Amino acid sequence: MDKASLVLLSLVVPLVLLLLPLSRPASVVTHLPGFHGRLPFRLETGYVGVDEETGAELFYYFVESERSPDTDPVILWMTGGPFCSGMVFFEVGPMKFVLAPYNGSLPQLAYNPYSWSKTTSIILLDSPVGTGFSYARDVEGYHDIGDFSFSMHVLIFLNKWFTDHPHYQSNPFFVGGSSYAGKMSPIIAQHISQEIELGKQPKINLKGYVVGNPVTGSDYDDNFRVPYAHGVGIISDQLYEAAIRNCKGSYIRPTDKMCARVLNTFQNGTIGEFVRCKKSIPYTSEVPSSIKYHFNLTSRGYRSLVFSGDHDLVIPFLSTHAWIRSFNFSVVDDWRAWHLDGQVAGFTITYANYMTFVTIKGGGHVSIEHRPKECLAMVQRWLDNEPL
Repeated sequence: MDKASLVLLSLVVPLVLLLLPLSRPASVVTHLPGFHGRLPFRLETGYVGVDEETGAELFYYFVESERSPDTDPVILWMTGGPFCSGMVFFEVGPMKFVLAPYNGSLPQLAYNPYSWSKTTSIILLDSPVGTGFSYARDVEGYHDIGDFSFSMHVLIFLNKWFTDHPHYQSNPFFVGGSSYAGKMSPIIAQHISQEIELGKQPKINLKGYVVGNPVTGSDYDDNFRVPYAHGVGIISDQLYEAAIRNCKGSYIRPTDKMCARVLNTFQNGTIGEFVRCKKSIPYTSEVPSSIKYHFNLTSRGYRSLVFSGDHDLVIPFLSTHAWIRSFNFSVVDDWRAWHLDGQVAGFTITYANYMTFVTIKGGGHVSIEHRPKECLAMVQRWLDNEPL
């Protein structure tokens, strides 16, 4: 992490601490240091207990829709990682840091004109336990954290949150997340769907899910990195031809020595460290692939929006589109460009069972950070059932 990032992080932590509620009930936050005047949106923060035995509690920010909160959808948004906090300052949140000029004092905050709160209410959740301000009173709460506990804790959180916020129970609800949270989103949505079928209360008005650059499973995610890297000019023709010759189209778990050598050369030239997320807590990835959850939900008629930045080498859009195509759903609206302000913003295709795939032109692994205006336009049109 560079010096500037360390300085910013040291200032962010005390700033966010001011968002913490002073007591267990939810708190409405009207002002933030670094932002001049009253916040131009309704912000609530709070904790919800998800495990009495360990005292595990998940911290959330709730940003009410700035359009029509009584009828607009509610979306649960989680940030990938795992262990990446869903702060109001990143991705879909309503605030952003003023990065320049910077004089070393408390960072200034600005309103994010491309927050998804323009079209939907947002629950930003720190999950799993150990992420951001979510914690457990007993150290045992940090043991055996994985996909299963992650998804069940979020389900418990949602049931309690909607019980405490009955006003929003009738609003359309979507589960959403980026990167690894994109893997967890359909799993959580399926848990909700099963509870709806069992008639459990509160009845959450689940309509679908939204995932950005989602992790699904290594068979797809990892296997398309080499052809994608060649397609965008990151690796040479010679290295790509050597990969084709020695790996024969399979770029994961190589057994051939020459294939392994080629892939090692590729990885040494492309990998890097992502430093915003906490990595000190062990996590077990118990679900090898989330693809079956996507298939189950879409086959039941739940809407899905899957979007990918076309400059993402972590989860290339080629891999995401490949597993979507594996469902063999019929095409409703074939591959075409979609536009914003008269310019091509990416490409899109819609399949049967209300499944839409979208690319974000110029977007990286966190497309919402790189192309916020385009991502807002995309989700707004999709939520409003308008063609992209």
